Amino acid sequence: MGFLDAILGRSKPVRPDLDRLFALPSAAVTLQAAAGFRPTGLGSVCFASVEGGAFRGIQEEVRNLLGRPAEFSQDEYGYSWMLARHEPDDSAGLVNDLHTVNSSLESAGFGPQLLCSLMGFRDDRDRSLALVYLYKRGTFYPFAPLTGSEGAAAKRDNALELEIRAVLADDLEIETDLSRWFPVWGAPGL
Repeated sequence: MGFLDAILGRSKPVRPDLDRLFALPSAAVTLQAAAGFRPTGLGSVCFASVEGGAFRGIQEEVRNLLGRPAEFSQDEYGYSWMLARHEPDDSAGLVNDLHTVNSSLESAGFGPQLLCSLMGFRDDRDRSLALVYLYKRGTFYPFAPLTGSEGAAAKRDNALELEIRAVLADDLEIETDLSRWFPVWGAPGL
């Protein structure tokens, strides 16, 4: 960052660090012990849509890299999602798949299209929770939709999200700007 940038209050964007994803398995252990949320074995990567042959090429490359089926979909906002499935007790395998997908998209020149990755959790009360990694910020945040809350009336369990933030403060780099805790309604893996 240059002198003029400092005077004008400009900051250098945070460089994504995909290796931070590898903190998720230990965070999952903390989350289960402290809050009763267990991994579901589902995780996904979200990226801005890529058209035509490039998208088909990405799908094929991801399937070849993972060596297992990967499900691709588009949400109502036009974003593309890749869903990975593992046994619920294989958080490390799931995180490896998410890291592989992010890394391959990044190395293929699609880094600017990467938005987030998430890992799903559920508790005994059937509440859903996702730990969301913001690619461009290099940080995590919890997302907790209220059960039965869908569509335009969708609501979040803000108290639970703040509780989870406190529980995981030592495990993950938590996003400090709450306005960046974007809802991921209907995300595959949630």
